[in-house]
Amino acid sequence: MTQTKLVALIDGSGYAQSVCDYSIWAAQALSVPIELMHVIGRRQENALDISGALSLGARTRMLEDMARIEGDLARHSQDRGRALIEDAADHIEATLKERPTVRLRTGDLVLEANQALSDTDLLIIGKRGEAAGFAKLHLGSNLERMIRSSSCPILVAPRSFKPLGRALIAYDGRSSSKRAVDAIAESTLLKGLPITLMTVNERESGNAASLDEPMAVLEQAGFDVQAETLSGKAVEVIRNRVASEEFSLMVMGAYSGNRLHSMLIGSTTTELLVSCRIPALLYR
Repeated sequence: MTQTKLVALIDGSGYAQSVCDYSIWAAQALSVPIELMHVIGRRQENALDISGALSLGARTRMLEDMARIEGDLARHSQDRGRALIEDAADHIEATLKERPTVRLRTGDLVLEANQALSDTDLLIIGKRGEAAGFAKLHLGSNLERMIRSSSCPILVAPRSFKPLGRALIAYDGRSSSKRAVDAIAESTLLKGLPITLMTVNERESGNAASLDEPMAVLEQAGFDVQAETLSGKAVEVIRNRVASEEFSLMVMGAYSGNRLHSMLIGSTTTELLVSCRIPALLYR
């Protein structure tokens, strides 16, 4: 039987330690090893582009200098990436007493990460990458692509780790939220955590998704579940409940609508990831 794992994406952002800490928690809950991965983007490796400075008749020496500088930058990116991932491995090993596997790659983050996801129970990634800085109203540029293309659940880590307590499952009756409930029931990841199962009625005359079936699934799996049906705009209602500081994890189906719909009127998934300061466990 193939050994499963969890994959944690590490970069130089302020989210790296949080990603490590949530990886430690998840690895212990799932009893799986950790694989750390750092991907050097092509733009990082070739960060200096002086080709525009070359004019007709430029000397061969300038071309040679440019090649040398780009080579130095590539080596620096490799050395930096190796240092980042080894530091993360040291941090995890200090707690688990077992060193994670490390994988250093160059290329497109999403493509490289997806190639590493075979036999993976969970992918953990920071909410924003190192290029995003403190742009609080935006997600990391690769995050939505990663969520939409991943073959496994994704845990989006906030800037700092907090011990896990009550989890909130945002349920809308769509296929992705049903898969989330089924996956939680079958997994050991959240075993022992109390759960609030919540749905939101966005239309005064409409009916909210029934919680009877998902509640039965979770209770049969041994979870302590509370059910809530609230009214209002889903994003605002969920955001306000999360802000109550009662919850330490949000679980939801991700990007149930199509990409064009999300571009035109926005996505509940994106809005909640931007505004909520707790980790989000996403299922497609």
